Amino acid sequence: MLNNNLEKLLKGDVEKNTPEAIKEDKIFNYYNKNKFTFKLTQNLVEKLNLKSWFESYKKEAMVSTAGIRGPQNILYPHDTRFPINTIGITLATLAKALVLKEKYPNSNLVKLVGCEVRYNSKIYLDIIARIQASLGIRTLTPVNRETIPIWLASFLAFKLDLVGAEYITSSHGISVKNATKDLNNQGSQFLPDESMEFVNKIEEILNTVKKDGFFEIEFSSSDSMLIDEETMKRLNNGLDLYVEYLKNGVANKKNICSIQTFDKKIVIDSVGGCAYNTLSKILEQLNIGDKFVWFNKEEDPFFHGIGKDIKKDKNGNDVFYDWSLDVTVVGKDKDNKDYFPVIKSLNYGEKLKDYPVGTVVLITDPDHDRLNIVQVVKSEIKEDVKKAGVDFVELDNNRLLCIFSANQAFLMIMDFWNKSLDKNKDTEYFIVKTSASSKAWDEWAKANKIKVINTPVGFKEIAGVVRKIESQYEKNVQNIKIIDIFNNEISLGKNPRMIFGGEESGGMIIGAIEPVKSLNNRIAIAMREKSATEAIIIASALIASIDIPLVNHLQKIYDENNIISRFDVRADISYYNESEPDINKLKEAKKIGEKQRTKNDLFYLALAIAKYEEKITLDNIKEILSSTFNDLDFSSLKDIIFVGDGTYLDFEDKFVEIRPSGTDAKTKAYVGGFDKKLLDEWANKLGNYDGSLNDVYKKYLNEEYVVNSKKKSFELYEAYSTKDEDQRKFNIPKYKF
Repeated sequence: MLNNNLEKLLKGDVEKNTPEAIKEDKIFNYYNKNKFTFKLTQNLVEKLNLKSWFESYKKEAMVSTAGIRGPQNILYPHDTRFPINTIGITLATLAKALVLKEKYPNSNLVKLVGCEVRYNSKIYLDIIARIQASLGIRTLTPVNRETIPIWLASFLAFKLDLVGAEYITSSHGISVKNATKDLNNQGSQFLPDESMEFVNKIEEILNTVKKDGFFEIEFSSSDSMLIDEETMKRLNNGLDLYVEYLKNGVANKKNICSIQTFDKKIVIDSVGGCAYNTLSKILEQLNIGDKFVWFNKEEDPFFHGIGKDIKKDKNGNDVFYDWSLDVTVVGKDKDNKDYFPVIKSLNYGEKLKDYPVGTVVLITDPDHDRLNIVQVVKSEIKEDVKKAGVDFVELDNNRLLCIFSANQAFLMIMDFWNKSLDKNKDTEYFIVKTSASSKAWDEWAKANKIKVINTPVGFKEIAGVVRKIESQYEKNVQNIKIIDIFNNEISLGKNPRMIFGGEESGGMIIGAIEPVKSLNNRIAIAMREKSATEAIIIASALIASIDIPLVNHLQKIYDENNIISRFDVRADISYYNESEPDINKLKEAKKIGEKQRTKNDLFYLALAIAKYEEKITLDNIKEILSSTFNDLDFSSLKDIIFVGDGTYLDFEDKFVEIRPSGTDAKTKAYVGGFDKKLLDEWANKLGNYDGSLNDVYKKYLNEEYVVNSKKKSFELYEAYSTKDEDQRKFNIPKYKF
């Protein structure tokens, strides 16, 4: 009942804040299943303020880490006051299709489109498929256009040698958000230069409208022969191919046998419900389906009320608030104490009351690419839990719920996988991680003689590194080398294999034991998109292989590998309320918040750029920081580095990374080291700093230099991204499926 009331409150706010003129005018009838032509006129461009929409869309495309995301009007998806809307999806789809037709003229183009459970996703899927079909692009869609996970769309783009894929999701973001994740022919998310190709095409279309007065956009019928469900039906929605891939990796005989003989049940919480439709079938094919029980397997765009709350506004009125689906988010309760609002909304105190101590819950998100792990333990081991730096909540008088960060969970997973491998002495093993992920991973890798490659934040950055390695591998380079985001050169020999690729936000993949081949014999040493299915299978094998609580197992790994940086803290600073229902107030609050975010970013970024350009020394930087934060000790600072989308401060005993959202009014502060209380202090003070430049700062760098550092950072990122980039050409094959 509470969930129904919360969703009613959300929809009531949307209804109240949508003008009647928008409610009544859909611009075009997106429910019309017949073939039709939409004429975009200059009057419509002006009426819908599409120039303003486009400028915001372009800005996001230049820096986005996970698709071009934004809020939408969940009841009236044609509302162009919001970044995601039917008109925007129409223009973006048309532009992408035209770019493809120019790149591959007179070719048989085949793409895939899929989605998860979010509001309006099926409408957007229909628009995308029909516009592509009208331009002669064959579009694979899941059987009955049902939901699939993002990793399956990515896997099939590579495996079937498609020209690309598109997936509609906003991952674990708040319910009113949505996005399109564009996947190239490798199954990798678009890098900014790939996004800009179609963004520039949108601009061409709008300029044509201005010049000629209109632009006609064709929609095929919804049942066009070029919208192809039959192929996906024959392929069992791609599941058979994916199971084959899993069996050559994490679902090997040893791991499956271990899970089959496990004498306890493992819980999977399918937040949003999308995971159940696919994962349950995969587990059955692997003959381990009976080892799992499910929470939240029904599909629900409101995500079963998870992460949702009611707060009081300044007038004392109830207002809807969304914490997102990130279980690691920390909030403040009415007594100003830290708590986990998303965990609280999962209602595990009630749901797990009849489950035994030791029960593990594997939590995945709506597009089924992230994994979080929690475990029920006895209260008597509370000190062990604290010593390991694992967060927890009280379930009842006798039990705790341990909440493992991805940094902790993935360390256990990579250690388990590494120990299970039959190593080849002629093979160089490596991991790929984002710079914001735990330094414990680097320390573990060093202890196990495994190379580490650090990237900027975003899984497409991990995929980009993997493709650079493959490009050299295919050329038979005798000593493959990679320059990472810290400008370290990593030598990988001639036969490298990836142990693990992942990020602290909960996404991971395991590298292939032998290169994976597409149907047209392209090779990959790892898949391009994070997969909670891979993570769940390997995590389940780990859980089945140990007879002690995970927290004690984690401590054992720390001790075995002499890991110092055992603790990690992330401060999430949002400068506005994303749940504000009034779009005009939301835009204004976001605009003000972006200025705050940018000031914080530039304060650190300019220092890193100036040191890189040798305009200031490390001692100068210590002086600046010490005068700004006079209660913090910067004497052990070793370096300050721009890491692609943030600034990394490397200390003898810790690291701090300050990373602004490129498209939202948010800042993230990541800190890792050996003193959790100290790390909390650093994360909150540096993350929340207002960015003011004091006299000591201005003594070395003027305000013009600080502002211009952003442009210089884009140039540095471009140089990093294009260094040794994958130049393999994609040839359209003769499709046999």
